[in-house]
Order: sequence, then C-alpha cells, then structure tokens
Amino acid sequence: MNRDGVSYTLSDKHNISEARREASSFLAAAGVQEPDSNAELLIRHVLGLEGAAYLAALRDPFPRERKDAWEEVIRRKAAGEPAQYIIGEQEFYGLTFQVTPAVLIPRPETELLVEAIVQQADRLPAGSGLYAADIGTGSGAIAAALKHLRPNWRVAASDISPDALAVAQGNVRRLGLDVAFKQGNLLEPFAGEPLDIVVSNPPYIPADVIAGLQPEVRDYEPRTALDGGPDGLAPYREMMAQLALLPQPPRLIGFELGLGQAADVAEMLRAAGHWQDIVTVPDLAGIDRHVLGVAVR
Repeated sequence: MNRDGVSYTLSDKHNISEARREASSFLAAAGVQEPDSNAELLIRHVLGLEGAAYLAALRDPFPRERKDAWEEVIRRKAAGEPAQYIIGEQEFYGLTFQVTPAVLIPRPETELLVEAIVQQADRLPAGSGLYAADIGTGSGAIAAALKHLRPNWRVAASDISPDALAVAQGNVRRLGLDVAFKQGNLLEPFAGEPLDIVVSNPPYIPADVIAGLQPEVRDYEPRTALDGGPDGLAPYREMMAQLALLPQPPRLIGFELGLGQAADVAEMLRAAGHWQDIVTVPDLAGIDRHVLGVAVR
C-alpha cells in the first residue's frame, strides 16, 4: 500500500513492453489522464533509457533490480502526483528544466507566448539590446527560453517565492544562461528600471474554481501559482497598476491567460493607452490564451 491507499505490484515474467502496458491499464483504471504516455515517460525514467535504446529494449525482461522503483512511481502516479514532479523535470522550448512542487510545471501553450514575444520584439528598434523581464517566473522557463533565443537581450525574472527562485536559478545555471533574478511581488522588484519587455504567465484561475481542477493540478501544484483572485484577473490588474513604478511603460507587454479572459485583458491594455497594437494569440486548440501590447517606438 502507498499514499491514498493505492497499491500496485508488477506481475512476474514481464518484458519491458508488457510492464508498460500493464502499468498503463492500472493507471487508466485509477482515472489517470493519458495513461499510456505517463507509463512510457515513467518507465523510460526508471530504466534510464531514451530514444533508440528504449525501443531496442522493449522485448528485454524487465530488470528485477528496478522492480521496487517502478512500482513506487506507478503508485505515486495513480495517487495523482504529476509525472513531471516524480521524474523531477520537464522539457520547454527544447530545454530541460528541473521542476519541484515549488513551481508550476511548464506547459506547451506557454511556448506560444515565448514565440509571440520574440516575433513582436523583432519589430522594435534596437532589438538586439532589449531588456526583458519575466514576471512570476516559477521554474524560470520563459526567462531562460527568451535568453536562449535572443542571447543579446538582457533578461531578468521575478517571483514572490524564494523556493521558486531557487529552482529557477538552478535551471539557468545548468543551462549556462545569464538571467538575473529578483524576489518580490510582480513588477515591484523592477521599480525604476527601464524595461523594454514585460512578459508574464501569472496565476489566472478564479479562486472558487480551484477545488474543481483535476487532482494533479489542485493537489500538487503550488496554489500561489494558480489562484488569480475572485475572477482570475487580479494579477493583471495589479501589474497594470504597477507600471507606474517604471520610468516609462514597456514597449512590449505579453500575458498568458485563462479561458475566457482574453477580451478583458485586451481591454485593460487598450485602456492603458500605451500600446498601438493589441495582439491576441490562440493556443494549440485555437482558444485565445495570450494577449500582447506593442508600441513600436
């Protein structure tokens, strides 16, 4: 038995492919979403096999010395723990980031925000010397991806959580990237600094919706990275007010959003009057999930 009463034991005489299929069926019965991909991700991790080496080993007997470790990760996954926390890492924009329960797990849709920021930044004069700030950086994924894509930019990031900053700092150090970190609430650590670009994937889930989220998110990811206040828009309003802390508004600002929030956030940017173009970017499902303001000056 394990946490939440979940019990799993690998059957005898399995090869690696059969062990993965058995685990996938067990996870599906436990209500885990995408059981096949989770089982494959976890078995690659436990066996230390990737790519062609994993495929070549599928018919090999499951190594008995890894049986206990395999059973444990499947129990943890069946109990609801995200696979990324179990293996301790997640890929984002081709870079590997270590993740812990102190940070939100980077999502593929956020890569679209990074792409949109870089694309719009290339419209700005002196694009090679821009100063960009990632607000509420979490694992450091956005900041690191921007620095990776545009090495000549000056990139910094903030987070209110010291534990999150420790994870982010470790990630950029392992990636060999030069990103500065500041602790504090949203834009406050950048008071008086001439930012050209502000980008943020802030908490945007309405507080009363969090209880209904899937267990992997609700029970494991940090609430401070999820809770956007009564309507999910509190961080956006606060950042718009905090723009007064800067010498002038950034020439480019971009946000990731929750479902149904694009119109409200776009109106906030229009009402501020600082940006000539308001650009909305859909996610992979075609839903508007990112809004940018661009001032070509």
